Amino acid sequence: MKVQYFAASTLDGFIATEDDSLEWLFALGELDNSSYPTFIANVGALVMGSATYQWMLNNAEQVAAETGSSWPYSQPTWVFSSRKLPLIEGANIHFVQGKIAPVYAEIQSVIGDKNIWIVGGGELAGQFYDANLLDELIIQIGSVTLGKGKALFPRRLLAPTLKLISVHPMGEDMVELHYTVEHKTKLAEC
Repeated sequence: MKVQYFAASTLDGFIATEDDSLEWLFALGELDNSSYPTFIANVGALVMGSATYQWMLNNAEQVAAETGSSWPYSQPTWVFSSRKLPLIEGANIHFVQGKIAPVYAEIQSVIGDKNIWIVGGGELAGQFYDANLLDELIIQIGSVTLGKGKALFPRRLLAPTLKLISVHPMGEDMVELHYTVEHKTKLAEC
């Protein structure tokens, strides 16, 4: 089992605008020309923050038009949120808050050896990294810049903690970078 942060980013390191828009992404690349089909086949659970979940709620019609369903995932999903959010009908959603490690243990007990996908956002992926539970980053970088917005991975990584294992062009507009994370000493209280 691996914990993987699979996300798209602008060239200057943002996953969304300041108001959580992903419009910059829709004109770029195609999922079928990436590792996504193979990746999602090995995912046993999704983890996301409240802003990502709220985006899914706010854009349910667009998501349904593109995928055939307002909730296109069959896997159970854990949503980290300190606020009350509505449940998407037909989705297997678990709302949680607090420390990462206990939720990770709960997810692990449900999915066995399947992978956990951190859908978004960057801060949540950073918290998994802080807890020494992040194994891989799969980042699709688009040929656009925003200047400001929601950061891809708001952590300072100065030591060689990421190892590039593959680079895959996705047409003329995107490239996919796949990194493994070199684990540091376990942190007990994350």
